[in-house]
Amino acid sequence: MAIVKGVIQVTGGIKGVSFYTLPGSDKVIMRAKGGPSKRRMKVGDEFATVRKHQVEWAACVQFSRSIMDALGSVYKLADYNVSPVWNGLGKNLMKLDKINPVGERNLCISAYPEALESFNLNKKFPFNAVLRVTPQLTIDRENLKVKAFIPKLNTADDILNIQKLPYFRLKLNLGVLCDIFYKPDGLFSKYEPETAHTFGDAFMVQTEWLSANDILTDLELKIELDKAYIADITDKNTLIISMGIQFGNVGFGGKIDEVKRAGCGKILKVI
Repeated sequence: MAIVKGVIQVTGGIKGVSFYTLPGSDKVIMRAKGGPSKRRMKVGDEFATVRKHQVEWAACVQFSRSIMDALGSVYKLADYNVSPVWNGLGKNLMKLDKINPVGERNLCISAYPEALESFNLNKKFPFNAVLRVTPQLTIDRENLKVKAFIPKLNTADDILNIQKLPYFRLKLNLGVLCDIFYKPDGLFSKYEPETAHTFGDAFMVQTEWLSANDILTDLELKIELDKAYIADITDKNTLIISMGIQFGNVGFGGKIDEVKRAGCGKILKVI
């Protein structure tokens, strides 16, 4: 692979050489076509290790998608593509499995919950910069109860309202993650979650739309799951608690609608 530095800006292919650009860059990349065939990659002995890493990568993608699902609507407040970050995190968690060989290592977030804790979904305006008071969490893992207490808000000082929108609301989300294990006889793939029926579940509550130009009394958000669901949670499940702030504006017919890309979210606690 080479980078074209001349004045010619070309994309496409010329006699075995392809030219292309990457998102976020004005450089033109030049690459020679060719390489091993798909068949060779699939059966060649020299690619045996590559195939093992490919199998593991599929589990990392599962892990990343389960986080997205477990964050519910809070995930939609992200301002960048977090998937590659979580894919990479999944691979690093796999490397901590020192018992099983490459290609059969397990991905156990339950053993390292701190790996996801305090993760910001926004780079430009992170959650703590927008909501300038600290939510106080009370978590009862055994009974699957979560409460977030937000102290008195003076919106002029305690909320960074970049677009000067008239309304906002707060979201509290409880998600469920699951360890992913190598199962060579799995129904769908070689990697499957230990408890598929709770994999990536999300439960969310939110405030009503609140004035972004006011002094608000204490706010409290609660999530409490029923006893039937509690029975399905094992020590291979991890709870992920996240919060988001979303801004809104008056839409058609006087209804308050959410404004796209006006908000942020954060993973507060993982247990």
